[in-house]
Amino acid sequence: MSTLTASPLLSRHGAVEATGLDAGVAWHYGDPTAEQRALAQGRGVVDQSHLGVVTVTGPDRLSWLNSLSTQEVAALTPGASTELMILSPQGRIEHVAAAVDDGATTWLITETAEGLATFLDRMRFMLRVDVADVTADWAALGEAVRAPAASGEPVTWVDPWPDVVAGGTTYAASTDSHPGALRPWRLVLVPRPDLDKEVDERLESGWILAGTWAAEALRIEAYRPRAAAEVDATTLPHELDWLRTAVHLHKGCYRGQETVAKVHNVGRPPRRLTMLHLDGSAHSLPEPGASVRLGLEDDAPVAGHVTSVARHHELGPIALAVLKRSTDPSATLIVPSDGGALSASQELIVNADGFSADRPPTVGPTMKGLLMGKGCAADGGDMPA
Repeated sequence: MSTLTASPLLSRHGAVEATGLDAGVAWHYGDPTAEQRALAQGRGVVDQSHLGVVTVTGPDRLSWLNSLSTQEVAALTPGASTELMILSPQGRIEHVAAAVDDGATTWLITETAEGLATFLDRMRFMLRVDVADVTADWAALGEAVRAPAASGEPVTWVDPWPDVVAGGTTYAASTDSHPGALRPWRLVLVPRPDLDKEVDERLESGWILAGTWAAEALRIEAYRPRAAAEVDATTLPHELDWLRTAVHLHKGCYRGQETVAKVHNVGRPPRRLTMLHLDGSAHSLPEPGASVRLGLEDDAPVAGHVTSVARHHELGPIALAVLKRSTDPSATLIVPSDGGALSASQELIVNADGFSADRPPTVGPTMKGLLMGKGCAADGGDMPA
């Protein structure tokens, strides 16, 4: 979470500050339902100035980031957007960044700017790269647009979700159209002192200012994982269907690659992301972190926990939750809230069998180890079952 002071946009009429992960920017500006509708129609702008921004400059920046991250970025062209992760040696997610290069600088938009910058700085060695946390100088604006920046426009990252990008794969439970296809999204970087002016220019064109309530509701509807919400100390990318956009399965060695390859080729992720449709008759919502149980009893088995929650303008109360993979997809789940226990039905995101769309065929005992990925020494990662 950012340590910046509150956004100047909180002084706008009707602004109500968000709490938790989005503290420092507006939750809504007085009419969250209208804001959601406007954002869904592509005519809303969202203050995302609480996000962090890290820059990497120098002639070795792309090949260096390629060696450290999960994504193939060695030949990233100016203006192209991608997403990358830094993993632990055991393949757990440590940092996630939206990445775009302008030909001289690689811009990384992240929720862990300080930690990411510190890690990258430690890994520079003798290479010609410089790392800087420039969060104090640059702010992001979210827009429901899927177009890259035109010539002369600010640096812009276009969200690739839910496409399965080159080198990626999916653990989706359904082959039907993905709801994320209906949620275009991009982040436009502007100088922090110009935040008010940039927003006013959009409002003059007929857009409205929307809060994080609207942005989060549409994100949850789109099954879009968020690092600060869905990731904990043990999260594997496979559990969140994040091999779609942030992991290249056929690139060179990086930290955590062996675990990524093992889980994809011969293992199964121990948990799965799902969307919950919550009982809409109650006026309360569960808090992120709330347990998800398989019954009303206090000692009912815990299936997992809620990670994100919102009230959608059409779907009503919805949430994302990370559950044990073995949880029965047809089970009605129980989630506590301040107003009492809420029942919840599942809408599968990650399939319950734990297999990706292009999982290699089972190999015989004489082929053991041939599908573990190329070019990496063992990095100590355990293979989840």
